[in-house]
Amino acid sequence: MSRRALLQYLELLKQSGVQQLFLPATALPDPAEKKATLARLAQSYSNCQKCPLAAGRINLVYGEGNPDACTMLIGEGPGDNENKTGHPFVGPAGQLLDKMLAAIQINRADIYITNIVKCRPPQNRNPMSEERLACMPYLIEQIQIIQPQILLIMGLVAAQSLLGTTASLSWHRQKQHEFLGIPAFVTYHPAALLRNPHWKRPAWDDLQAFQKYYQQLC
Repeated sequence: MSRRALLQYLELLKQSGVQQLFLPATALPDPAEKKATLARLAQSYSNCQKCPLAAGRINLVYGEGNPDACTMLIGEGPGDNENKTGHPFVGPAGQLLDKMLAAIQINRADIYITNIVKCRPPQNRNPMSEERLACMPYLIEQIQIIQPQILLIMGLVAAQSLLGTTASLSWHRQKQHEFLGIPAFVTYHPAALLRNPHWKRPAWDDLQAFQKYYQQLC
């Protein structure tokens, strides 16, 4: 990890109120061990009360997919379908995501999918800063365990939360970024594309740029 990435990591931990560091990622080289660890953590956090989102929780939406994935996809937060099922990106947005991934020759089962926050915000509003910070240690922990080589960040809230900016989605989309030393690309959230179909063309451009890098690494 570079010095810049390390400082970014420590600052996130500080803002989130973390008092101790997580288990080093190098301690979990085996995919089966990673899978078991992620399942154990999902269960242990299922009754989390760190922020007000717990009040509306039916199911914690921790994340799912390949525990040894080359790519992690990070969205903003669960919606109604996700809250009911406990699975990320289901319903119409999830169906569109599957099509987006298939268009760049990626199988959903080959990647790991999660969100900035693990519980549904009321009426699907954007998660507030204190809610994002409360969940950030869980996300960092997932990244450390899975050790992805590339990140695909979907939506403005996720981009601003991870990259530490208040810039627009267009600004984020036009650049390649790093989060904790990992190359990161930003595009529209599938739910936004359902509301605004004219954004699908620029989203396709984003996915093609991501695909080129993905094919080199993975």
